[in-house]
Amino acid sequence: MNKLLKITLGLVATAAIVSCNQQASTTTEKTTAPATETATAADPIDKIAYVNSDTLSEKYQYFKDIRAKLEAKVKKAQNDLQAKGQAYQREVADYQQKAPTMSASERQATEERLMRRQNELGRLDQNASTSIAQEEQTEFTKVYTSITDHLKKHSEEKGYKLVLTYSKTNPAVLYADPKMDITNEVLTSLNKEYSDKNAAAKK
Repeated sequence: MNKLLKITLGLVATAAIVSCNQQASTTTEKTTAPATETATAADPIDKIAYVNSDTLSEKYQYFKDIRAKLEAKVKKAQNDLQAKGQAYQREVADYQQKAPTMSASERQATEERLMRRQNELGRLDQNASTSIAQEEQTEFTKVYTSITDHLKKHSEEKGYKLVLTYSKTNPAVLYADPKMDITNEVLTSLNKEYSDKNAAAKK
């Protein structure tokens, strides 16, 4: 019993290939400019950026609220199952004390009842785990969607053509120049958007 699913606190990978409305209608120009001038603001490399998913999972308020909500549900389910399990154990202990003085039919009836109780607790445990797992998937899908939708708008505004995700625990990118890290600007706008939505909902 009490084998409740542990909440996955890792953020879903937020890599999103973003298509920009700005089409690069650059033409090939003959130039004798020095090599030091080739990397400009219009260089395609400047259109690639990344966000740190570890930071988003720690500081994105929407994610933090969902995590707290799910953790509270897990704790409540665990407490409920623990209380029912302790009550069951008391029944078993009571039966063990009285069994020597019970008739064969009474012992059989009591054992059958205790077996049903044990099976019922197992079903409650399984149902609680399944319910929380389903809710977890639904809620984190919403978080993922909010991030990817926001990244699309943000990238269109900033001109990013590709936004990658980086995580120390699951590094899909082995190295990334810190100058390409847009986590803080994305995090700021994400939290502002979430705060504005909550404020509007309270009106």
